Amino acid sequence: MSDWDGRTAPDAAEMEAMARSALDGLPPEFREAAAQVALQVAEFAPDDVLDELQIDDPFELTGLYDGIPLTEKSISDQPGGSDIIWLFRRPILDEWASREDVTLGDLVVHIVTHEMAHHFGWSDEDISTIDRWWE
Repeated sequence: MSDWDGRTAPDAAEMEAMARSALDGLPPEFREAAAQVALQVAEFAPDDVLDELQIDDPFELTGLYDGIPLTEKSISDQPGGSDIIWLFRRPILDEWASREDVTLGDLVVHIVTHEMAHHFGWSDEDISTIDRWWE
């Protein structure tokens, strides 16, 4: 067990660095649009978000896209701030620890990719294809 001596779970900045690495790995045709999306890491989703999504257990939400998908944006949209991909650190760590079949970095890549798919306006069916690949 000495391999774990002195180690700690990644903090928000380290998890954000993993997510940025995932965005850097996107195919070139997606990178420019992805660069317009902010990344934020929080411990958990806020209660109002969980209530809106009808999620009782805050550990069930690992990430969230907050914005207007590219396929729905128009010039008449009022700027209300950047589109944001939220990563929820504690639920991500919990999922990683319980799965035992994926690295933390790969899990973060998967979550960021899934949320970025919402930004690109991919359908739920398209996104489920990503999820099926992941399982």
